[in-house]
Amino acid sequence: MPDIKLIDSNIDENSGIAWLTLNRPEKKNALSIALLAELSSILRILADNDQIRCIVTSGAGESYSSGRDLYDMRGQTGRRRTGALGGVAEIVDMMRKLPQVTVAKVRGWCLGGGLAMINGHDLVVAADSAKFGMPEVIRGSYGATATPSLFHAGIPFKKAFYISLTGRNLTGVEAERLGLVSEVVPEKELDSHVERLAKELASRNAATLENAKIAAYMQKDLPFDMALRADDLVQHRLRYYTNPLNDVEGYLHSQKGGGTVKYVKPEDKK
Repeated sequence: MPDIKLIDSNIDENSGIAWLTLNRPEKKNALSIALLAELSSILRILADNDQIRCIVTSGAGESYSSGRDLYDMRGQTGRRRTGALGGVAEIVDMMRKLPQVTVAKVRGWCLGGGLAMINGHDLVVAADSAKFGMPEVIRGSYGATATPSLFHAGIPFKKAFYISLTGRNLTGVEAERLGLVSEVVPEKELDSHVERLAKELASRNAATLENAKIAAYMQKDLPFDMALRADDLVQHRLRYYTNPLNDVEGYLHSQKGGGTVKYVKPEDKK
């Protein structure tokens, strides 16, 4: 009997999108060591795939992820590895450094390690009925990895503490109101909405997307004057890969009568 893949992957180079699905629906996609290792391996391969411009993660069944597999964690022994991240922390770090735009599509439960993981994505689209939370405090932990990812998510400090200290859940609507997710849509529209968004993102210039991520993550914690200097460096870096002004006429023509996101640079048309 063949092993069941813990990550169901659809790498579509024609569309420029990689669809990655956490595939443990019977466990609400709990993040086991094996699942995280498989996901890490796939992300390392995708990082070098110039044809992929957008990576979408989701969960099989009715949940994104219930968090770390506690039975799996209980079996972990040994001393802490100095200088090594591993587990969810490694995935979050990799997501931030990927050249592609990453999108989390969330329905159902998104708890603990699952919450940490979506905080590593660039964009998060959630169903209005989704449930977000950090229940670790209830069982006597404080939410390792989930805590730094939450307090670096840009939401108000007191709200972040409310999530981490109470163990209570937020709906998709409440999470969007706080800025924990990018968009919230009715659950029945989630799949089609994310598909349209992913295709739109994948139509953009790959170098532009990568440099937009570099600029944002590099500058977010810098003093403003240093952020402006760093931005100047990133702008010059981008010019080595693409010229944003090589089709001014085509771009301006596409915007007549009102703004649209449908314009695509000539060299990026499939």
